[in-house]
Amino acid sequence: MLSGCVGTPGTRLREGPAVAEEIRAEMVANVWKVVASPGDSVSEGDTLVILESMKMEIPVLAESDGRVAQLAVNEGDVVQEGDLIAVIE
Repeated sequence: MLSGCVGTPGTRLREGPAVAEEIRAEMVANVWKVVASPGDSVSEGDTLVILESMKMEIPVLAESDGRVAQLAVNEGDVVQEGDLIAVIE
């Protein structure tokens, strides 16, 4: 199992006083397991989802503390490079 963040460095969006961070896929992969849910509080380094590519499990980690505002994938989905995985506020 690989460690580290698969999401591209967060894109921060201004939405009023809150700042949102988009977590995006860095490669084509299957969504093997969804760990987090919308509304969950997460800390930097927490696993949001686990992707599978070429029989390797790749965790997608939160890049900052916050709350999962949106989870854009479901187990069994296929993500392409650049696809949105989650938004952290």
